[in-house]
Amino acid sequence: MTKTGTPSGRKRGRPAKIPAATPRTLEFDYSAAAAPAAPTIISSHLAPAKTTDVYDSYWRFAAERQRIFYRRALGSPWPWTDNPVMAVFKFTNAYRASDRVSQYLIRHVIYRGDLPASIDEVVFRILLFKLFNKIETWEKLEGALGSVTFADYRFDRYDAVLTRAMAEGHRIYSAAYIMPPGSSAFGHKAKHQNHLKLLEMMMAQSLPQKLASARTMQRGFELLRAYPTIGDFLAYQFVTDVNYSEVTNFSEMDFVIPGPGARDGLRKCFADTGGLSDAELIRLMADRQEQECARLGLEFPSLWGRPLQLIDCQNLFCEVDKYARVAHPEAAGLTGRTRIKQKFAAQAQPIEFWYPPKWGINDRIAAGAVPNEAFEATRPGAANTQDESI
Repeated sequence: MTKTGTPSGRKRGRPAKIPAATPRTLEFDYSAAAAPAAPTIISSHLAPAKTTDVYDSYWRFAAERQRIFYRRALGSPWPWTDNPVMAVFKFTNAYRASDRVSQYLIRHVIYRGDLPASIDEVVFRILLFKLFNKIETWEKLEGALGSVTFADYRFDRYDAVLTRAMAEGHRIYSAAYIMPPGSSAFGHKAKHQNHLKLLEMMMAQSLPQKLASARTMQRGFELLRAYPTIGDFLAYQFVTDVNYSEVTNFSEMDFVIPGPGARDGLRKCFADTGGLSDAELIRLMADRQEQECARLGLEFPSLWGRPLQLIDCQNLFCEVDKYARVAHPEAAGLTGRTRIKQKFAAQAQPIEFWYPPKWGINDRIAAGAVPNEAFEATRPGAANTQDESI
């Protein structure tokens, strides 16, 4: 076991082991997550899903990660947790929209009073940002070109800025996910040139208007999935980002696509899926969140009243996969990875959190309202911060 740091009030050393718990079983009738318009009913005669110790850690992790979020947001001093794994390693927020890049996208790319708010312009900005998924790349484009608009878009100008940035030694792509190069589809040697051509294709084929006309998140996903270099995972991420805008208004409980990391987390949480698909298991988590937190005695600090959505539960499986590499080293996933690569480092600039206005939570933030359970989360050790497996 790797040493994971010295949390406040704890001695440095290896996590203590506890006896393995008896697997729990979950029995239910369930509607297929992939087709909200005409759900398929899953037979109640399927074998019940059986959980592992990591399943309980999923909920403890989610609650503690959200407490860390509130401690930081409310200005509590570091350290924000007594959990020895979460104190040392980097994990994304329990809510996807709270992460730094999503916050930047929402506030500085989508909802911009100084930029056009038409459907074409908003989707152009979102897709341009997400193809690189890196704040610094967006800021280089703005710094060199001024206003980033589709009306003034020219391939050679954008290409020149990005080519120069790479020549100066800057990375223009995020490491969060890998964008396929697209050379076979668009014929350019440079990856960013192919992605600019992909964006041009999307705009030429009226993708923004098609997304705006889509009646379900699944249809929006299918529209994006049809393009070269866009697989299931990217299409789901992109439709989620478009849905932060006013272009679409899908429920985040409509549809989910599990990513590779989430599939690893699912394997660690369920000893037997009971015949349910990965998407159905993620929906199960979203539907049972209050019940499971109550069972474990957890006060989950929601996002100003907004419960975890399917995208959040999907992301949490990815994070719990990483968490379990240290907290549950005996739990095997699909990839066989055993280490967490990134350690936590606080950003110099604090984030002023702001969310899609249609969610109805920005007024609560501005008024200083905090969910009741978050008041107990303003200091480590206040409530159930410790995973029993650590």
